[in-house]
Amino acid sequence: MVPTVRLTSEPVSREDVVAVARGGAHVVLDEAVLKNLATTRQHIDALADAPDPAYGISTGFGALAVRHIPEDRRIALQRSLIRSHAAGAGPAVEAEVVRALMFLRLRTLATGRTGIRPDTAKALTEMLNAGVIPVVHEFGSLGCSGDLAPLAAVALALMGEGEVFDVDGQRKPAADTGLTSVTLAEKEGLALTNGTDGMLGMLVLALADLHRLLDAADLTAAMSVEALLGTDRAFAADLQALRPHPGQALSARHMRVALAGSGIVASHRDCDRVQDAYSLRCAPQVHGAARDTVSHGELVADRELAAAIDNPVVLADGRVESNGNFHGAPIAYVLDFLAIPVADVASIAERRTDRMLDVARSNGLPAFVADDPGVDSGYMIAQYTQAAVVSELKRLAVPASVDSIPSSAMQEDHVSMGWSAARKLRRAVDGLTTVLAIELLTAARALDLRAPLRPAPVTGAARDIVRERVAGPGPDRHVAPDIAAAEELVRSGAILTAWEA
Repeated sequence: MVPTVRLTSEPVSREDVVAVARGGAHVVLDEAVLKNLATTRQHIDALADAPDPAYGISTGFGALAVRHIPEDRRIALQRSLIRSHAAGAGPAVEAEVVRALMFLRLRTLATGRTGIRPDTAKALTEMLNAGVIPVVHEFGSLGCSGDLAPLAAVALALMGEGEVFDVDGQRKPAADTGLTSVTLAEKEGLALTNGTDGMLGMLVLALADLHRLLDAADLTAAMSVEALLGTDRAFAADLQALRPHPGQALSARHMRVALAGSGIVASHRDCDRVQDAYSLRCAPQVHGAARDTVSHGELVADRELAAAIDNPVVLADGRVESNGNFHGAPIAYVLDFLAIPVADVASIAERRTDRMLDVARSNGLPAFVADDPGVDSGYMIAQYTQAAVVSELKRLAVPASVDSIPSSAMQEDHVSMGWSAARKLRRAVDGLTTVLAIELLTAARALDLRAPLRPAPVTGAARDIVRERVAGPGPDRHVAPDIAAAEELVRSGAILTAWEA
């Protein structure tokens, strides 16, 4: 049964966005929403009939807003706006991003602040529910005046123009989808394009991913601590309470739970080593700081999900006013912010992996956890892959939002670059997935090599999940498929079922 998300005048949740973008949930417009849209539209129609020019209704756009457009040219005005703004370039972005963008634009339309006609909102809903995905290109948004080119590509498909992917993923002309095309009326071109929906959608999706990845990072870190004969004493609750960051407390608790009952940890409880390396001992501090950054990102996302972004906007008293709420700075900053802990969590995971592979620091593991070191190289080059990805993540952590290139003949003289921040965060999330997958592979093999000592129930369960996809220690084999299998365990969250132990 296909799940349903009902759009009312109330804000949607992050879970709703993920359900529509990734889960294929159908969207239903509440009848009260449609009634409110019809009421609001009356204000736009009144302005269209008035002799005085109104931006986006009876004028041009951007730097061309000084021109008054006669009534017989206004349908052409809307059509030209969408055609000219659908100016993206580069590869098509992912279907889940486009679905999130479409849903979030529809959510703003449902607020009744944009002046859209009910039939146009229903047409966008129909396209979304039909699984038709307009082709939205990688480049074209500056994150100010909204995600103009990406949203224009969606509006173009609504008009029956441009290209789309159908429900089977086949690329075809929008005119061939069987959906009824829309002729846009006054203000509707702006209503469909003047929003921050693309960058917000990517933020919401990244937040969902990062919750899963940080849980995985706590698990792989615990496995590495165990594999390296480290101690769990540094993760004690009373020690963590001395620095009361909530994310740190949660990550430390995860690691305590993961290491509880470990025969490996118990075997060296009274050894003469005083403390572990930072990459082991400080994992809760690094992972926890990342969690708290995610919490800030959720605060920003939830505020944005309660917003109505358009320009001009229809206020409750019927006034139609120009504003700057389309500026993407609030989202752009947090997208850039999140890329920093993503890079650092990957960096500390790579350091733990390298320590397991180094015979001088691994406390008795064979070099590179190889079967016959010298003949076999084990995971030597897998760590190279980690290092390459971590290096890329450091570059992706450089903020996009500090840049601004003026556009529209200096009318739009400061832009957020929030779309670019979102795109690089998506790549960073993928990179962290790869880095954690390689730590997972390495730690699982190291735990095997500690036999007959037994790992903790949780870490042992994680090792067993890996073994369902990847064979245990032995002579070298093609490593890339093993990395891909581990990536899928991390990406899907399947490895997190180990917590059930």
